[in-house]
Amino acid sequence: MAGSLKPVGAFAITPHKVSVCILLQIYAPPAQASVPFPFSSVSQHNRLGLFLLALTKSCDDILEPQLDELINQLKEIGGLLNHWLSEHLTRKLSALSSPDDLFNLFSSLRSILGGPETSILEDDQIILDPNSHLGMFLRRCLLAFNLLSFEGVCHLLTNIGTYCKEAVSSCPPYDLPDEDDSNNDLEELLEYEDMDLESFVFRKVAEEAEARKRARESATFHTHTPRSLLGLVEDIQVSADSKYKNCDGIGQGSEFLGPSHDTFRGDDHNSGLFLRTNWQVQGYLREQADLIEKHGSSFPLNAFESILKQLQKLAPELHRVHYLRYLNNLYHDDYPAALENLHCYFDYSAGAEGIDAPSSSSSFISYGNYEIALLCLGMMHCYLGHPKQSLEVLTEAVRASQQHNNDTCLAYTLTSICNLLSEIGISNATGIIASSYSPVTSIGTSLSIQQQLLVLLRRSLKRAESLKLTRLVASNRLAMAKFDLTHVKRPLLSFGPKASTKLRTCPIDVCKELRLSSYLLSEFGSDGASLTIDGAFSTAWLKNLQKPMASSVLSQENRSENGSDAFQFGSQPSSIPGYVLQLAGASYLLRATAWELFGSAPVARLNALVYATCFADGSSSADLALAYVKLIQHLAVYKGYKEAFSAMKLAEEKFLSVSKSRMQLLKLQLLHERALHRGHLKLAQQVCDEIGVLASSVTGVDLELKTEASLRHARTLLAAKQFSQAAAVAHSLFCMCYKFNLQVENATVLLFLAEIHKKSGNAVLGLPYVLASLSFCQSFNLDLLEASATLTLAELWLSLGSNHAKRAKALIHRALPMILGHGGLELRARAFIAEAKCYLSDPNFSVLEDSEVVLDSLRQASEELEVLEYHELAAEAFYLMALIFDRLGQLEERESAASSFKDHVIALENPKDDEGLLLDSYST
Repeated sequence: MAGSLKPVGAFAITPHKVSVCILLQIYAPPAQASVPFPFSSVSQHNRLGLFLLALTKSCDDILEPQLDELINQLKEIGGLLNHWLSEHLTRKLSALSSPDDLFNLFSSLRSILGGPETSILEDDQIILDPNSHLGMFLRRCLLAFNLLSFEGVCHLLTNIGTYCKEAVSSCPPYDLPDEDDSNNDLEELLEYEDMDLESFVFRKVAEEAEARKRARESATFHTHTPRSLLGLVEDIQVSADSKYKNCDGIGQGSEFLGPSHDTFRGDDHNSGLFLRTNWQVQGYLREQADLIEKHGSSFPLNAFESILKQLQKLAPELHRVHYLRYLNNLYHDDYPAALENLHCYFDYSAGAEGIDAPSSSSSFISYGNYEIALLCLGMMHCYLGHPKQSLEVLTEAVRASQQHNNDTCLAYTLTSICNLLSEIGISNATGIIASSYSPVTSIGTSLSIQQQLLVLLRRSLKRAESLKLTRLVASNRLAMAKFDLTHVKRPLLSFGPKASTKLRTCPIDVCKELRLSSYLLSEFGSDGASLTIDGAFSTAWLKNLQKPMASSVLSQENRSENGSDAFQFGSQPSSIPGYVLQLAGASYLLRATAWELFGSAPVARLNALVYATCFADGSSSADLALAYVKLIQHLAVYKGYKEAFSAMKLAEEKFLSVSKSRMQLLKLQLLHERALHRGHLKLAQQVCDEIGVLASSVTGVDLELKTEASLRHARTLLAAKQFSQAAAVAHSLFCMCYKFNLQVENATVLLFLAEIHKKSGNAVLGLPYVLASLSFCQSFNLDLLEASATLTLAELWLSLGSNHAKRAKALIHRALPMILGHGGLELRARAFIAEAKCYLSDPNFSVLEDSEVVLDSLRQASEELEVLEYHELAAEAFYLMALIFDRLGQLEERESAASSFKDHVIALENPKDDEGLLLDSYST
């Protein structure tokens, strides 16, 4: 049989637990050195300890492994030692012929446990801590044995005899050598006791593997399991030549499950087979769920769907399979299939499988986890871009959570509503938090969307802190930091004494929330809602027993980079859960975004680099792609498009190009910028249309994408000198941003309207827009955008006449430190050209006396503009240089500057079509 049913009820002593106790006695013999016999190294000793820890963690499985299965697993522990371990285990079990033998065995087990009298130990003495996991397991076994009656002891003795006989009858002849061979092996081990057994292991491991192969060809798997289920078992093997070869294939397989991969199959080496336990299957499903959430739409849909269907057919009681199918379809935007599988999951399991139900919820038996089902449904609608349906379902989840006294679900639901209000634009939220069952009924409906969001954030944070949900507290801290970054806090009360308030964001509050979020993550062990899926630890440990020590040492560079593999062979498990890494990484991404808005490009780049370097393994593909996007955008702004496209090629090899991906949008943005700078307006308009197609047609969804597409469309119209159409598009965009309270985008749109009036020759009409943009920048601490607006204001004053040259020059010099310290190539070049024009327009300035001041600025501007291939501004810079050289009488330099001016004008009028080739290759 593949396993034996254990008694239902309290912890009961079984033959399998007796076997584990015997192995514990081998692992921690009393009064032995730190490396007891028969182990030759600490690593061998630790390997058995990890195996025992995995076995004791799976002691609550429905089926317990038989002795032959346990022996097969032991063969992967010690190489040559498996003969001695297997022989010792079977000999000890066979020697239990009377109840007195059982009493003597359990009496001797007490000596390996520490106690008050063993507080002072020798340095190399091994003893089990009674409060450790292994110690607790042994104490439970001792207590269960002491509670047995004499009839129970006799019944246990009979079961042990049957347990040994079944192993003898099911093992092939080569697995159970005769008594003489066992004695010879024991003598051989005693002979090599004082030398390194590892070297002896690898001299004979090839013979052992060959014997296994021959035996497996002649013996069948001893179970009546269907043939299709035999495909769902995992190999555990020892590579015969792992010590002498660098196995390049280890860990370089596909990160996902493909059609050619078996469901639970590890490596394709020769090995023994054994059926996976319930814990291990649950652990596998959890691992695949993490991979789906990490890789999103890049995860293979059809291949994994067929595996889940097969698993669901073979084990219909595994209701979590429905949840895996829901996740798989959700991240591939298959709404009907995702909805159907979500309903099936909660219909069959009531959400109880793998979800912590609060003990205080007395109505769980009657209603199940209805509120959790609503929470999942609301999050699904939010992900798929259905804001109204999501808000309705989440509001119903709030009511159900309050009705069923599920405080934890209520806290998560409030957080989900906050995320919905902050991520998706909602212009009118009357009734969101003003219903009779709302936690903020007393606030009323007169608050704006932002005030309601602030109230919900504070209530959600307070509730999470009271419930000691550390993960949720850290997530809410990040949400508060994001809110403080883009919103000005206004007083909620509209009456009473009013203190003078500054309507500005506070960067200190943003940094404080970010630091508090990271600090709270150090307390993840105290999370009141920490959830451990059945079998997560034992699955990881047992799976890592596949690889021998030599393989893990010699092929470290070839090891899989999968971040979900939390346990490496021969080492302690990782103490940092995946969600902690994700939240810590999210704080660095938010730091990068914050410093981008505040105008510090070096610090923003540093935080993006930290995320891409330190949190790549534990992050989702979308978040990692965002970090790469920030780094590539930094290259484009500060190094030019050649560097950016080179980095883009490397990034495309790492991330799959899927619809609406950040990489796809970034490539379109770079193509549009380069086309505008080169004067290729037809291509720029084509790229704008491509960006517009990526956005959803649902109102309030993909606002960032819609804003990006409209702004780039207006910029294309401005480059084509269609001023009225550009102004109309910009005005419509401003109305949309105002409707959905996108204040940072409002500052950008107002500045663009000023640019339109500047280029159309209506400088006076542009002044109100640039002043309004400056006001927004000061309110939201947008320092770099404020410097750009100050530069635009100086250009407007300069275009009004030479009388305003001094005022324009003063404005430029005020913004110049920020521009030179943090501005990109284009902004720096604009500042240099504007400064040169101010000097040339000043009647008190003499070119003959101080020409280098102007020429220096123009040379730097021309160099940076040539890197960007910005032909229009570069032509203007060379034109001014030619004028200055003409006044100075330097004819050769004048002709050189005039020739460069002519080249840029010709390139602007006749743009090359190589970007079109890039776009065509991208589209195909």
